Amino acid sequence: MSALRKDYWADTLPPVRGRLSRHAPLGGLTWFRVGGPAEVLFRPADADDLAQFLTCLPAEVPVTVIGVGSNLLVRDGGVPGVVIRLAGPFAGVEVNGHVVTAGAAALDLTVAMTALETGVGGLEFLSGVPGTIGGALRMNAGAFGGEMKDVTLSAEALDRKGNTHSFTVDQLGLTYRHCGVPEDYIFTKAVLQGGEGDKEAIAARMAEIRAAREASQPTRTRTGGSTFANPPGAKAWELIDKAGCRGLVMGGAQVSEKHCNFLINTGEATAADIENLGEEVRRRVLESSGIELRWEIRRMGIPGDVK
Repeated sequence: MSALRKDYWADTLPPVRGRLSRHAPLGGLTWFRVGGPAEVLFRPADADDLAQFLTCLPAEVPVTVIGVGSNLLVRDGGVPGVVIRLAGPFAGVEVNGHVVTAGAAALDLTVAMTALETGVGGLEFLSGVPGTIGGALRMNAGAFGGEMKDVTLSAEALDRKGNTHSFTVDQLGLTYRHCGVPEDYIFTKAVLQGGEGDKEAIAARMAEIRAAREASQPTRTRTGGSTFANPPGAKAWELIDKAGCRGLVMGGAQVSEKHCNFLINTGEATAADIENLGEEVRRRVLESSGIELRWEIRRMGIPGDVK
């Protein structure tokens, strides 16, 4: 049962050109395919529509942003306030020389493919990062030897009042799986620096990345990607394996047998199953190694048992 309120501020939301939906299901928008509804889901028509909405939205209303839900766990009780989902209008990719400008909703894979098509090298690692450019900025995503801080020139974001801000890569404060920009800022686009590249070499590297992912990760299951960040000087999956958690099951959730830093929905999991399993993994790793794992998957919303 949803823990969201039934009578609320949503009756007086500002007018928009995009789409507003009340009590909108979110589970189907995430890779785990679990979780409760958004109190209000907003799909803005463009950046101006989003800015105007934020300008008029009461400051006390919570705002959460999602992309394609690849590294996201929505709790069973749903998400209070407004959930903003950036999609098509924010998904453009343009190439000028070796500089690639991508909207926040552009898939990382699409950016990598566009770079391949135009002979821009240095962005191949993005083909191994699930999700969108906005999410990649927010967590300084990386894989296969590259990360966002290596290729980002600048980015733009809207603050909670609808004002536009530009950031250089230094101002973004990108460190391992972290971005220094305030959490309530909404990224709208990024400018990435590539380099001269040979299309055949770029394609070969992307094929290597695809093969490596297929061989080592449960890419064909309902998962949220890497669950925990690697602690300094250690690998999360090794700590989890040594703690005896490979294949561990809780309800409909399981630690992947293929890569034990991945949690999977075996078909009937709730968000609580997945989160509780993750917490049990953290407990066992702390007990066996003294190291406290940090969640890399973003968890949001209200637990389902909250009334």
